[in-house]
Amino acid sequence: MPTAVVTGGAGFLGSHLCDHLLGRDYRVICMDNLETGSLENIAHIGRGPQFEFRYHDVVDYIEIDEAVDVVYHLAAIASPIDYLRLPLHSLKVGSYGTHNALGLAKHKRARFLVASTSEVYGDPQVHPQPESYWGNVNPVGPRGVYDEAKRYGEALTMAYHHQQGVDTSIARIFNTYGPRMRSNDGRASVTFIQQAMEGKPLTVFGDGSQTRSLCYVDDTIRGLVTLAESGEHLPVNIGNPDHELTMLDLAQTVIRVTGSHSEIAFEALPMDDPQVRRPDISRAREVLGWQPEVDLEEGLRRWLAAFGREPARA
Repeated sequence: MPTAVVTGGAGFLGSHLCDHLLGRDYRVICMDNLETGSLENIAHIGRGPQFEFRYHDVVDYIEIDEAVDVVYHLAAIASPIDYLRLPLHSLKVGSYGTHNALGLAKHKRARFLVASTSEVYGDPQVHPQPESYWGNVNPVGPRGVYDEAKRYGEALTMAYHHQQGVDTSIARIFNTYGPRMRSNDGRASVTFIQQAMEGKPLTVFGDGSQTRSLCYVDDTIRGLVTLAESGEHLPVNIGNPDHELTMLDLAQTVIRVTGSHSEIAFEALPMDDPQVRRPDISRAREVLGWQPEVDLEEGLRRWLAAFGREPARA
C-alpha cells in the first residue's frame, strides 16, 4: 500500500484529495493546522490504519517515521478574506511550509506536488494564460502576499528539483468549486450559492464584467493525481477553459439553477482584482491526457445536492 502525505488535507481541495487517494488504496497521512480547514471535511473518513490525521502547521518542521511515496503540498491560506487577515502567515506557509514539505519529500525520496495557482499570472495581459506566461503581479498590493507566496513556492520547488534532485511537479490550479467550500470563504461561487439559497441579493463587484473559469472539484482532483503520477516537472495548468464567464453571468446562472428569487447587488471592485482568467490547458491535454469533464450547471446541481437541496427544473 503506497503512502501519501497531504498537507492542508482537512481543507476544501485537500479533503477531496484524501477521499480520492483512499479510494485508490493509498495510506493517507493528512496534515492540517485547521486555520482554514475543518475536521468536518474528513469526519466521514473515520480513523484506521489507512488514514491518519495529524494536527500540524507546515511552517514547523515535518517529521514522519515511516516510508512516504508522494507528498501533496496543498496547505495554503487561499481565500482573500483569510490572507488579508493573515498576511504574514500566508507568506510563511508559501515559503517555510513549502521548504519543509520539500525537505520531507527529499528525505523520503518521494514524488512531490505543490498546489500552485492561477494567481501567479496576476491580472494577466495574455489571454488565455499558458504556462509560459510570466504574469502581471503587483507584489506590494493586497493580493501580493498570496500571489508572491505561490510564485516563491514554485521557484523553491524547481530549485529543489534542479539542485537536490527531488522528483517534483507544479500544478497551477484555476478557480475550483464544489462541496466543502467554506460558507464564509469569500470566493464568488460559494458566496453566490449561499446567498441564492438564503434568498439574499447576490453581491457582484464592479459591473460584473470580470471573468473567471470554473472547474468542478472532482475534475481538479483528478488532474492533480494524474500530474503527480506523471513524470512531468514543469508547471501544468489545471482548470476548465470551457467555462469562462463573467461574474454577472455566474450570478445569473446560480439564480437559475437554484430557482432563487434573489436579486443582484453591485459593490465596488476590490483593488487588483484580475479582469480575466482562463487557462490554456494544451499541456495538460498533451502531457497528462487530462481535461475536465463536468459541465458547469451539472457541477452546480451536484453541489446543491450536497447541501440537500433540489436544483430548479430546467
